[in-house]
Amino acid sequence: MPNEAAVGVSFVDAARKAGVRRFVFSSVIDPILSALENHAAKAPVEEALLASDMEYTFLHPTLFFQNIASAWPSVLKTSVYGEPWAIESRFTRVDYRDVAEVAAIALTEDRLMYGTFELCAEGNLNRTELAVVMSKAAGKKVEAVRITPPPLPENPAGSRQRKRQVKAVLTT
Repeated sequence: MPNEAAVGVSFVDAARKAGVRRFVFSSVIDPILSALENHAAKAPVEEALLASDMEYTFLHPTLFFQNIASAWPSVLKTSVYGEPWAIESRFTRVDYRDVAEVAAIALTEDRLMYGTFELCAEGNLNRTELAVVMSKAAGKKVEAVRITPPPLPENPAGSRQRKRQVKAVLTT
């Protein structure tokens, strides 16, 4: 959403005004990556929570395994799996059900209060290694490719410079 940061900050403010005591924010892994707009949009929300006087927990999940699951029918049809970053880039992944379980704990128990938690499963595969695993599961060779990311939505508060930075990050 083009105004994600403003919406998130407004949501925190509305929760505080409504008397919400505890807030669990599912952010993104490495929200400090300011060149990635979807990451940078999380930092103002986290800052608003820090200043809110509400109890909070920050969850920083990595890529979801479910992204692979949604692409799986296409992989079976085309024998190709693509993502919009360098094939050699290594990523961890996490099941969103595990993130939901941690969020439930953070909402119902005190042990995660005021904490920040990076959430990922074991493994740190690049896309070529992931394609090998997919090939075994599919019973045929799967090729790892890099796809062109869809264009970013127009953001009146954003700048052309930010878009150039995002492109530079995706190419490295």
